[in-house]
Amino acid sequence: MYLYHRSGEASSRRRVECRVRAPRISFSKQEKEGSINGVKATGLREGLSLSAPAAVPPCSRLLVVGGSPVPQPPQPPLPPPTPADLLTESIPSIHLSRSITRGAGAGSMSAAAAAAQAPRKWEGVVDEELERQVLGECLDHAPERRRVRESFKDVQLSIDHCLFKGQYSGIGTNESYERNSRGVEIFSKCWFPENHRMKAIVCLCHGYGDTCTFFLDGVARKIASAGYGVFALDYPGFGLSEGLHGYIPSFDTLVDDVAEHFSKVKGNPEHRGLPSFLFGQSMGGAVALKVHFKQPNEWNGAILVAPMCKIADDVVPPWPVQQVLIFMAKLLPKEKLVPQKDLAELAFKEKNKQEMCSFNVIAYKDKPRLRTALEMLKTTQEIERRLEEVSLPIIILHGEADLVTDPAVSKALYEKAKSQDKKLCLYKGAYHAILEGEPDEAIFQVLNDIISWLDQHSPNESASS
Repeated sequence: MYLYHRSGEASSRRRVECRVRAPRISFSKQEKEGSINGVKATGLREGLSLSAPAAVPPCSRLLVVGGSPVPQPPQPPLPPPTPADLLTESIPSIHLSRSITRGAGAGSMSAAAAAAQAPRKWEGVVDEELERQVLGECLDHAPERRRVRESFKDVQLSIDHCLFKGQYSGIGTNESYERNSRGVEIFSKCWFPENHRMKAIVCLCHGYGDTCTFFLDGVARKIASAGYGVFALDYPGFGLSEGLHGYIPSFDTLVDDVAEHFSKVKGNPEHRGLPSFLFGQSMGGAVALKVHFKQPNEWNGAILVAPMCKIADDVVPPWPVQQVLIFMAKLLPKEKLVPQKDLAELAFKEKNKQEMCSFNVIAYKDKPRLRTALEMLKTTQEIERRLEEVSLPIIILHGEADLVTDPAVSKALYEKAKSQDKKLCLYKGAYHAILEGEPDEAIFQVLNDIISWLDQHSPNESASS
């Protein structure tokens, strides 16, 4: 913890670190309504252990002489620590978002100021004015994300990545916005062969923080070039769909939204009689499995790419921090307080491909929001308990060196799933982003394995004109 003391006439505040065990703090009803030594206690549960700054009694001050505190004449009391002080001291490596520390309107202002002062990010690739505009936007809400994507999409398609360089003729695309039954405006996109009837429907579920308009656009084009119709949506709060950026108040509600959208796709008279497959990558693998649990007999199979059946132990916060976060999620569900390692660094094997993530300008790249992190953790725990319920044909593709989602649980899924038609593909030395971050030849090997499996599970006659 830290002790604050005053020195000099200017009463400047200096921090002295004291390595002591934080006491277990319990508040009485009377104390909760007031304060304890200047620390506001209202709203904190009894028994919550906080490594909070110790408040200096108003009748004294400390002067450190030779390492020992010496009492000094009385001085005016210091202002009590703020909630931000309490949280940042009690949870290592966690910092409050601007909406707490500076007010909700400060985020976009400081983002614009930072963009103006920062060194060029895409010098030689992007016009300076466009770069300043894109980096200066606050992406909390859909209109700003849509505006940024519209101004930047031509730049995205020109980057030097194998998924964007592929030239596939005869592929049609369509983008649309539609309000679902909850009144949320959902962005969706589809890719389809223009010159013949599609072999089957592939319903794509993107990963955490992502959108179906960047790397997955290249993946979808490749699959569509093999004769399949690929259909995707951005989840509420992600990509171009409505909702607070990166916020998942309920994973089950998100799954309901996905299932509703794909049911409409499958119900289209033009698609009648076609096989339908779920395709989930990372968190999208968890979404796909939960759609299957919700609709156990309505799908012909599932493609699971590095599925989020369990978050790797190195990525999950330590247990004590989890308990604090679970409690805080009830008070501040939308706040970005969860410590997180650089997922792009962990997920992408090739450095140059990792750097291309910066062009995915509408992806959510901030610290996870409290409720979002809690919902994802609960979901992986549920899926790990329900592996035996997986009954549809599946192909699981996972990098053996994945440090984001645990490949051991993909092996457990393969072993425990009651489906008799199942296949496990493990790629030696591959990281989490096996469709985006590996060497070109490895990426296309994974794509070819997916297409080959689809071909084996789709009637050949469906491809006829």
